[in-house]
Amino acid sequence: MSASSLLRELQGLKYELSPTAIKRKVAILGELAELNLASAEAVYELHECLCYLRAYPPDARTHKLVGNMLHAFEKRSDLRRFSNSLADSGIAGTKIFFRFFWLTAIWLAQRGCSSQLTIDWQDFVKQDQLPELLHLLLPFSETPALDCFALSPKDWLQKLKGPEETDAGFLIDRFESLTLSVPMREKLYEDLDIPMQLDPGPRTPARGRDEIPQRRIVYQTEPPSKKRPDLKRAMKSAAFTVKRLSPAATRRLIDLADSCMVSRHRDLLIFLYADPRDGRLIDFGDGLQFLCVGAVPERRLMLESVYGFLTLMNGYPIGYVLCSAAFNSAEVAYNVFETFRGRGAADTYARILAMVSSLFAVDTFALDPYQLGHNNAEGQDSGAWWFYYKLGFRPRDPYVKGLVREELAAMKQNPKHRSSAARLNEMASEYMFLHLGKPRRDVLGELPLGEIGLRISEYLAQRFGSERERGIQVLAKELRVTLGLRKPLRAGEKLAWERWAPLALALPGLGTWTDAEKQALVKVILAKGGRSESEYVLLLDRHQKLRRALLRLVD
Repeated sequence: MSASSLLRELQGLKYELSPTAIKRKVAILGELAELNLASAEAVYELHECLCYLRAYPPDARTHKLVGNMLHAFEKRSDLRRFSNSLADSGIAGTKIFFRFFWLTAIWLAQRGCSSQLTIDWQDFVKQDQLPELLHLLLPFSETPALDCFALSPKDWLQKLKGPEETDAGFLIDRFESLTLSVPMREKLYEDLDIPMQLDPGPRTPARGRDEIPQRRIVYQTEPPSKKRPDLKRAMKSAAFTVKRLSPAATRRLIDLADSCMVSRHRDLLIFLYADPRDGRLIDFGDGLQFLCVGAVPERRLMLESVYGFLTLMNGYPIGYVLCSAAFNSAEVAYNVFETFRGRGAADTYARILAMVSSLFAVDTFALDPYQLGHNNAEGQDSGAWWFYYKLGFRPRDPYVKGLVREELAAMKQNPKHRSSAARLNEMASEYMFLHLGKPRRDVLGELPLGEIGLRISEYLAQRFGSERERGIQVLAKELRVTLGLRKPLRAGEKLAWERWAPLALALPGLGTWTDAEKQALVKVILAKGGRSESEYVLLLDRHQKLRRALLRLVD
């Protein structure tokens, strides 16, 4: 059989798990390890088959064979032949072109990829802004040259960098040396929108190499289900364990998550500023695990608590989840990597909701418009809106409800009817909700968080005008007196205290609270800057007086 015929047969056996089918898969894989494929598309498809089998192996022999093939994939002659066509695929041995966020660029440099990073000058639209920035990026003693010579940005970097440095590596290091706050440095860097080329190398992120060793591999005895579960029933039956991870173990998993994002053209900030002190591994016992990680205190939001989850199957990354929680509600963004989409996605989603509900005491889930497909072509192509609707999520907006009725009527009249991209975009323009209990309005997606921010601005403007920094210090001291706080604070707690001071003092009726209610507020604020922000969420949600006061603030 030809290599292409063998590949087609392997793809057809994807969900077949009989002893005969497993034996045939091993035989095909053995042949394809030695044969060359005739197109870039075929090489890509073989790689995806291997990734799937690494996450969902039917037996130990297949798992080992697939692992060996993936780790040697960049040595394949057909991969080298089609490497240019496979650029941006995330396959080992191929290039990645991307406008990396500042934190991603720093992470790549720290990982040892500086020598693989170069600037893609042809695509660098804002390069003319670079010469002016060199006055900030270089020592003052070099300014005479900057003032006298009108070199191109590319020529300047070639002249300025060291003999062993790349232009991108030099620029990243110079931005890192700026004596500015990290947010300012990020802003300055990202405004340049620098396109980069990441060449293959031993430390370059690659999808086939991204995994963590597992003591126990769960071999597949039946394929993922095609059925749509009863979401609430599936959540109730989901069983899992939660294990706190050491900072070192969490750091390794954060690096894995960041590597997954680079090889898939993504910058997910929650992984880039994840806190190694706040890592947990959620294990469902059948090979499915989630790394759960929170943000460092300085990167946390004002009211909500944000967590990122890397989805693992037998130690192999298959997707990620982003969760924002507050007021016993959560926004959950669910992403399955393309290789693993299709069967089993709904079952996994039920487990995700069960996990989030348990960790953050959530009884209401909200889906934001982008996740549903609003101005998101990928979401529209994947049928995200209908996926969630069929699982029980419902819109509240009257106009969207009318659109849904029209689409359901059209489907009833013609079973082959499919919602157009324009209609899906319109339907996805408002939040959808799933309530585990009685529907309520004080949930994410409905809460006027922006209005709360405006009230804080009005309070600061009235009392301090432009002297915001002085105002924060004054209010932090006032809040200590009002709430009776005397103990010294750790760095994260101090930051949270200063951030919350104007909000807490602007709360209506704070002076009439009981001592117990004030002490409970102290615990909420300090938890915001503590080791695990999930503790903050639980304390916030239990403080009914605080919840009511926050809502009264925007009445």
